[in-house]
Amino acid sequence: MAFNDRGNSRGGSRGSSHGGGFRGGSSGPREMTKVICSDCGVETEVPFKPNEGRPVYCRECLPNHRKF
Repeated sequence: MAFNDRGNSRGGSRGSSHGGGFRGGSSGPREMTKVICSDCGVETEVPFKPNEGRPVYCRECLPNHRKF
């Protein structure tokens, strides 16, 4: 049996618009949340609602914390 011969166990089609990955740009402007950078203390905005207890970084500090 070849890899492509297996059935899709999830039942969805590959072309489905409900897949993962980035959201399309057609949903309009993203809601920005004001936060304080965990490194330098500057006020900045991020395009997500941060989780309690997790650090959030400004655009200048974020590259210092990337793992790749």
